[in-house]
Amino acid sequence: MRMPIDELRILDATVTRTSLDLVAEITPADLTKPTPCSAWTLHGLLAHMATQHHGFAAAADGESDLGHWRLLPLGDDPIETYRASVNRVLNAFVPHDLADRKFALPEFSTEVTFTAEQALGFHFVDYLVHSWDVAKTLGLPVKFEQEVLDAGLKFAESIPDGRNRTAPGAAFGPAVDATGPSDLDTIVALLGRSPSWPDVTPRA
Repeated sequence: MRMPIDELRILDATVTRTSLDLVAEITPADLTKPTPCSAWTLHGLLAHMATQHHGFAAAADGESDLGHWRLLPLGDDPIETYRASVNRVLNAFVPHDLADRKFALPEFSTEVTFTAEQALGFHFVDYLVHSWDVAKTLGLPVKFEQEVLDAGLKFAESIPDGRNRTAPGAAFGPAVDATGPSDLDTIVALLGRSPSWPDVTPRA
């Protein structure tokens, strides 16, 4: 879907900051909890989220080395490590010439580069869903303004659902045949999560 870069910047910053607000509620005991991302505990999910922020920030700065996407250790203060990654990526998305830049995203493709609009779209929908992941893991509510949900739903509907989602390292699992009472439930179902996690197991 097409969206003005400045609008995308605002939406992306909203979901990214929401993810930080939720992460700030994590206690050391929470880090071993399972998450809707079945391959990860909360510690693993948080490390992935921080790493992706650094990867996208490096891409915004013109870097293409896959090393920027290598899993980041959380260290002795996981929340502060995550906060630093949020600050880095939000600052990387600020420059006025961002729309003119090409993003190398080697975790997505090593053969093509992406527009800033595409890159911010990927980041936006990823952290909309990861905010839900963290909230579900912690048993906390998460709410977004309708404009965020409207954009998230359009992005989620535009992402192909096929065999590519079962490949190792796929960003999202196959869509789940379930919806809930909110647009956020529909978004996460389209992107491979059960809205009622952990009560219902998503289909393979």
